[in-house]
Amino acid sequence: MSLPASPATPRLGAPALQPLAPRPEVLAFLATRRSRPARTLDETPPDRETLETMLTIAARTPDHGKLEPWRFVVADRAAMAGLAKTAAARTGALGLDAEAAEKAVRSFSYGGLIVTVLASPRPSAKIPEWEQALSAGAVCLALLNAALASGWGANWLTGPFARDRVFLEALGARPGEYAAGFIHMGRETALPPERPRPDMEAITTWL
Repeated sequence: MSLPASPATPRLGAPALQPLAPRPEVLAFLATRRSRPARTLDETPPDRETLETMLTIAARTPDHGKLEPWRFVVADRAAMAGLAKTAAARTGALGLDAEAAEKAVRSFSYGGLIVTVLASPRPSAKIPEWEQALSAGAVCLALLNAALASGWGANWLTGPFARDRVFLEALGARPGEYAAGFIHMGRETALPPERPRPDMEAITTWL
């Protein structure tokens, strides 16, 4: 697989940590971030260096015990077509009706590439598997936000193939691994409407 390279895109360095200070521009981004529906993304992928920056940011996520219980699989358009073919062959085994099968398979055509975040639990006497799964989920959100902050449309999907062993083997997943998320990326083609947000009073308890 070969992703287009862009020498104009700077590689992410390793800047020294700075004392904490208010970052209103970051708060403004987080307060207004909005996933772009996968079906609205075009087939343009981020260039390789931009994607590597996003992945580096995503890997900078809470990880109790430094186990790194996750890894990335990047699928370009050609690989996405292969995944769609594998998915189509699995719909019967998963018991999907015609409408659900068509929707699930079609999802692998959305965007210019898909990054699968594989949850890869590690044996640990101290860090339970559920905590490692939370870390994999945090990676998904960090990657989604890194893409949006880079100006790329992105959407985090899961679906019926996230834990199907045959499909996961086509991704190169190892025994015990599963997809925490399929992160679709491409250029946005439409600005999505705002969606309803939680009632903060209803979900917040002050002790």
